[in-house]
Amino acid sequence: MYYAVWATDSPGKFATRPQVRDVRRARLREPGGHPVKVVAGGPTLDDADASMNGSLLIVQAESIEAVRRFVAEDPYLLEGVYATVDVHEWQWGLGRPSAQAT
Repeated sequence: MYYAVWATDSPGKFATRPQVRDVRRARLREPGGHPVKVVAGGPTLDDADASMNGSLLIVQAESIEAVRRFVAEDPYLLEGVYATVDVHEWQWGLGRPSAQAT
């Protein structure tokens, strides 16, 4: 199954992003022992000045509980960058990459 992970940044925490970005990106690319695979992702942007204000990830996992455990260990969440994180089951509608087909 696929899931969308939508995170919104905490006010005043923009400077913390670069401090943990490399660790976070490495974890998203090579998740280690957890059963979640990130298939797409990137920052969301503020309408006024295009600064980063959150993140959207599309992940593949067996259960929403696995995704929630994965998110609970996200460096941005642990360091307070994220104020909120929502996880929802998600289904490819358009643009499904053939490499992601299951």
